[in-house]
Amino acid sequence: MKANASKHKAMSYGRMKERERQLRAEVRELLAQAEAADAAEDAHYGVDRRGDELPAELQRRETRLKKIREAKRALEERARQSAEQAGKPRAEVQQAKPADKEQYNFTDPESRLMKGSDGLVQGYNAQAAVEPRLQLIVGQSVTPAANDKEQLEPMVQVIEQQSGQRPASILADSGYCSEKNLAYLAATGQSGHPIEAYIATGKQQHDEYRQPCPREPLPRNATRVERMKRKLQTKAGRAVYAARKTIVEPVFGQIKEARGFRHFLLRGLAKVQGEWALVCLTHNILKLHRLCYA
Repeated sequence: MKANASKHKAMSYGRMKERERQLRAEVRELLAQAEAADAAEDAHYGVDRRGDELPAELQRRETRLKKIREAKRALEERARQSAEQAGKPRAEVQQAKPADKEQYNFTDPESRLMKGSDGLVQGYNAQAAVEPRLQLIVGQSVTPAANDKEQLEPMVQVIEQQSGQRPASILADSGYCSEKNLAYLAATGQSGHPIEAYIATGKQQHDEYRQPCPREPLPRNATRVERMKRKLQTKAGRAVYAARKTIVEPVFGQIKEARGFRHFLLRGLAKVQGEWALVCLTHNILKLHRLCYA
């Protein structure tokens, strides 16, 4: 979902380092010019006369240099936090540096550059879990992480927190598929039962899951992803996963198309999370209203 920020107001860490060097050189040159002008004015008018304030060009560059340095520090702190979350040794955490392509947006620093349906967008990753009968949203969150693979476990916890129970089964697209996530679902559930998973293992080709399921058995050392792919090739697996088109996809269509919510109006992760929660609450109220008064 698009943030209230332009992707053209972002700068990469590598570009920051380059621009910082350029601005320092320009500031030194402007200071030298100012000192030369001051000396000339002192010689002409006397040393006790007050000159003008710093030239506007110098002020503009120093302000820009300050913002770039703050952005660099923010990216460096982000890199250290990522290293710490990855469980790296303390020495590596302290020395962690962002990649040169890592982006920082000056309008909304907590938003990220993400791949959307119409190309790269400056935005947030809005998550929603939908129950199958009434299309009610039973779990929602917003994250600045572009990769959905890290969102499945948090979303299961969000569903339990916001709806009061863990799901018995989950349908999800290939963005959530990984060995780690499938292992988590197999070990998580109510009363010791695993969560039944139907997660696409890759981008579906045309008619891929309409082909007959292969008859040969899977090897004993088959990975969880390979087993999931076979599961979705079965007649039952195809039927269950096909229901996803009538459960969650219409909800995002209703929010974006019917209600026109295509980008956030607020800035900052905390405010965006509140805005998305309000959007999801409104969706549920409208669904319940139609159910009661249709």
